[in-house]
Amino acid sequence: MEYKEEDFLPVILGGDITAYSLARTFHEEYGIKSLVVSQVSSHMCADSTILDNVIVEGMENLDVFLPALARIAEEHPGKKLILMACGDWYVRLIVENRAELEKHYILPYIQEDLLNRLVLKDSFYAICDEVGVPYPRTAYYHVDQEPADLELPFNFPVVAKPASSAAYHYAQFPGKKKVFFLKTREELEEVLSNLRTSNYQDAFLIQEFIPGDDTAMRILTTYSDRTGKVRFASFGQTLLEDKRPMAVGNPVAIVNRVDEQIVAEAVKLLESVGYTGFANFDIKTDPRDGSHRFFEINTRLGRSNFYVTSSGFNTVRWIVDDLVRHKEFDGEMVIADNADSLYTVVPESVILDYVTDPQLRAEVKRLFAEGKAHDPLDYDAEKKFLRRIYPRIFARKQRKAFTEAFANNQAAESLQ
Repeated sequence: MEYKEEDFLPVILGGDITAYSLARTFHEEYGIKSLVVSQVSSHMCADSTILDNVIVEGMENLDVFLPALARIAEEHPGKKLILMACGDWYVRLIVENRAELEKHYILPYIQEDLLNRLVLKDSFYAICDEVGVPYPRTAYYHVDQEPADLELPFNFPVVAKPASSAAYHYAQFPGKKKVFFLKTREELEEVLSNLRTSNYQDAFLIQEFIPGDDTAMRILTTYSDRTGKVRFASFGQTLLEDKRPMAVGNPVAIVNRVDEQIVAEAVKLLESVGYTGFANFDIKTDPRDGSHRFFEINTRLGRSNFYVTSSGFNTVRWIVDDLVRHKEFDGEMVIADNADSLYTVVPESVILDYVTDPQLRAEVKRLFAEGKAHDPLDYDAEKKFLRRIYPRIFARKQRKAFTEAFANNQAAESLQ
């Protein structure tokens, strides 16, 4: 296989589907091999022919992070290195060490002061208030409070999650989950008591529960150029989310849609704060009245970013045109208007096990039948045997994980 000699090289920090999806997107558009820096080896990246995988243990620690990236820069003289993060903690490390990293890398991320305003969900909601973007009613818990003293302005059930995903990454406590869905006051106080035993110090959010299954969730990806102008938006409807405790909320199946109102609200928010680079929003619609709520913003491409590329709008082209080629953009914002594409990292049977809406089920079956279902892991450019069969192995693991999660949820509900 021949690869193009470009004047830039993507350096991707991670080792999961996010990292592989980004590497594939760069390869599809430019025919180049990315350098993926992982903390552990995995078949997803280690056996790939479209990327080079380097293992650096402890890469999330600053005393390893900076020397490793300095060494990579030394090994690639003359290349414009684009540093891409696949986790919020990596974004934080990049932004906090911008002065050092900018000597060698193009950093497609916002400045630290804006990062702090946006990634802490309490301050993000304050910005939503200022610009008129809807979000769920929220109470804030701080670890110096007694859980029993927390007052809620709404009834149970509730949703509980950290205000800072980056800080929460390092927290360890019994029963830790990415997001908690809690039916009683007793369950909430148990979670908060366990949280207090960890080193997590930021706010913890308790929110009103908005009804609706996974299909009520929406995803929006945008790109703002170096002047702060939103140039691109891609919207989708989630069909199914991950069910594993530390992956809850990650979409595993998305159908592309168009929603001009939600896009307009996001543009208003982003341009009001001078945002640059990619942003990823989690949104939920309320089946009771058709309204919607913005849950959070991720200041990077999300885990399911390939839903954009698979619909015909390559994501990384925006970064290269803007920050490498310094292109001057003309015209109106580009909206991904291909509403006939299905992104999935689970088999068709798993989606159909969970999706009950007849119209959505028919749409899923049609998209699979017409070859419009796209799995980022299943890439024809891969040539090694182990990597060619890996998508099937991963699919079996996903089917098993969802079966176990469903059984566990059923068992838990039967005890309540």
